[in-house]
Parts: sequence; C-alpha cells; structure tokens
Amino acid sequence: MSEHPEILYEVKERIATITLNRPERLNAYTGTMADSLKQAMGEAAGDPDVRVIILTGAGRGFCAGADMSILSRQAQAGRGRSGQADLGEVERKFVSSLGPDLGNEFRDAERFGYFVKTKKPIIAAINGPVAGIGLVMVLYADIRFAADNAVFTTSFAQRGLVAEHGMSWLLPKLVGQANALDLLLSSRKIDADEALRMGLINKAFPQDTFRDNVLAYARILAETVSPRSVAVMKAQVWKANFQDFNEALTVADEEMKTSLAGPEFKEGVAHFLEKRAPRFADI
Repeated sequence: MSEHPEILYEVKERIATITLNRPERLNAYTGTMADSLKQAMGEAAGDPDVRVIILTGAGRGFCAGADMSILSRQAQAGRGRSGQADLGEVERKFVSSLGPDLGNEFRDAERFGYFVKTKKPIIAAINGPVAGIGLVMVLYADIRFAADNAVFTTSFAQRGLVAEHGMSWLLPKLVGQANALDLLLSSRKIDADEALRMGLINKAFPQDTFRDNVLAYARILAETVSPRSVAVMKAQVWKANFQDFNEALTVADEEMKTSLAGPEFKEGVAHFLEKRAPRFADI
C-alpha cells in the first residue's frame, strides 16, 4: 500500500483502489487531496500489474465537495483556490499510445482530464453522499456505481458558484440538457434511484453488498478482457465526443486493422476455442 496524504492506495488482484481519506469531513476536497489523487492515479496508470482502478470514499460518504473551511477563507479574501503543486512528471504517466490521442481535448493539468487520458478504466464507487466538486470528479470516471443510500447534489448555485471544471459539458452528455439544468440550477438533492433513471449512474447496489458488487464488476475487467482493447475503446468513446460519425468510423477502421494483426486477437480466439481463462498481456 502506497502512502499519499489524504488518500489510501492499494493494489490487489490487478485492481487499484484509491480511497479519499478524510472520513471525519465526509472526504471534503482539499488541495492536498487533489495532488495526492493525481499522484495515485499516475501510479496506477503506470503500473503494469493494475488493470482497473476503483475510486471511492472512506467512511459513510464519497466526497462532500470542497472543504467549506477553505472556501470560507477564500470568500473572505475574495479569491479563488490556490494553485496546485507542479505535477508535470505525474502528467507524463497518463500519456498513452493506445487509441486516439486525447491530449488536446483534455489538456488542462489542473482538472480531472487525466482520468480520461488514463488508459485503464476508472470505476467511481459512490458509497455515500457526493456533492460539488465530488460530483464533478465522478463525471470523469468511465463507470459509476452507487450505493442505494447515496445522495447527489451539484450544490454550486447554493454557494454562489457556477458549474466548474467542465461539468456544463459532461453532465448534459449523461443526463440530457433538461436534467442537467434542473440539477445545476436548483442544487436539489437526488437519491440513487433518480440518479439511475437519469443516467447519472450505471447501477445502484444495496449498501450491504455494495463493495462486493463493485469488486465483482472490477474483476471482470481485470481478469476476462484485453487491457489493450479496453484502453483503445475507452479512448475511442471519449474522442468520439469531438468527432462526427465519419471521423469516428475512420478511427475504428484503423484500430481494427491493428487489432486483427496483433497477438491479443489471437489470444482472444485461442482461449475461446480452448475453453480456458484468457492470458492477455498487461499494458
């Protein structure tokens, strides 16, 4: 287990679990947490023993948003958040040669664009309340699972703030413009059932089996599918947000040629015919 301030990081069975670790504050977000989160994600991205990443929160919540004591000081000073540490070396760990390049589309190193550029799938395991920047964070994940007692709120309008860090672009793509405006303008709280109906999350699980269900899904990604295929398709889907159909089709045709000529396709066919577990290469 690696040490990162305000973050727990553990790798087991090819699954990296990153846990926001300020349970006494419902994992309220700080600059220290931001830096540690990026460092932990970089560690997972560069570790060939990691095939999937789970992001969750310690205790009874996922992330209550930005730490209000910090926001209070900033409001009194009339300024925004302080800058983050220089994480240029970590940023290079997210560069991938697999699939279309996303560097231009998600180039802002101070936001969560590195989630998208990470070649490994990221599962947001929303174990409890999530608000503000915590909700922004999970929008950048590839898969979102929630405990059935989770509560969601954008919260920005109630703080005199606006949709930050790309939420105005991300949220409508998941829930549609009408639902996005509803959640942003009202800052109202919704439960896991409503979040599921909107398309904000992929699935809700009972609280008492939540962790087991998330791990069961993560094991599918860690044990049964090609890491290379996953990396390419993740990049394809995110890139398609900036492409028309013909551009996406051209990329798919080129990537399929590469896949058909590679060892992963041969292994994919072989393990199926031989009725055995796959032995796909790590990336």
